[in-house]
Amino acid sequence: MSRKLSTAHRRIACQSRLFASLPPDLSGLLLDAAHVLRLDRGQVLFQHGDDATAIHIVAEGWIKLYRIAPNGAEAVVGVMTRGQSFGEPMALRQAAYPVSAEAVTGCELIAVPAHAVLDLLKTHPEAAISILSAVFMHLQGLVEQIEQLKARSGAQRVAEFLLELCPPGADSATVVLPYDKALIAGRLGMKPESLSRAFARLRDLGVRVNQSSAAIASVSRLEELAQAEAFGAMNRVI
Repeated sequence: MSRKLSTAHRRIACQSRLFASLPPDLSGLLLDAAHVLRLDRGQVLFQHGDDATAIHIVAEGWIKLYRIAPNGAEAVVGVMTRGQSFGEPMALRQAAYPVSAEAVTGCELIAVPAHAVLDLLKTHPEAAISILSAVFMHLQGLVEQIEQLKARSGAQRVAEFLLELCPPGADSATVVLPYDKALIAGRLGMKPESLSRAFARLRDLGVRVNQSSAAIASVSRLEELAQAEAFGAMNRVI
């Protein structure tokens, strides 16, 4: 079921990378063509190979982007939440989605039709720089994700994940895990048992994890671990 955007939806959309650098008048043209989708937990938005007909922005909840390997294993490419957009490169190329998308929780999505974006580029070429900027940010995010998987230990990846959940400027925090641990492991490129070992290592830094939350005694110590440039430095922190 879809419906028109509310004022709150428009505000969230304008904070996304797709709209962040667009002039308000051009943003308005795209938002007038957009609509809101409501998905239940476990509902599929699109599947790998479907035509990319829209760019999506998460208004509420969490969306999982994933692929199924030939052996049946699920590879989590990303987990998107409020204010994050996805699907820009495929929509602009009118190509097929290279991943599937599924609601991890009940969620609301803002769907911006691909044809509306392409029409805007034809009638307002000055918008091209802003749209290309959004695509560049998408690719930069993928590069950072690869760097995290290649150059970071499991404990460092988990530390970065927990820090993303902490309130800015907090000395200590108790954060709610936004989705189950199996999905956390998939997002971080780890097996569930590796995630459990990483949580165990973080206990030495004052991190206590239960089923749905994590209590962090010292945010600064967690930051030291996440920012360590080499495993030797990491071991000194732990």
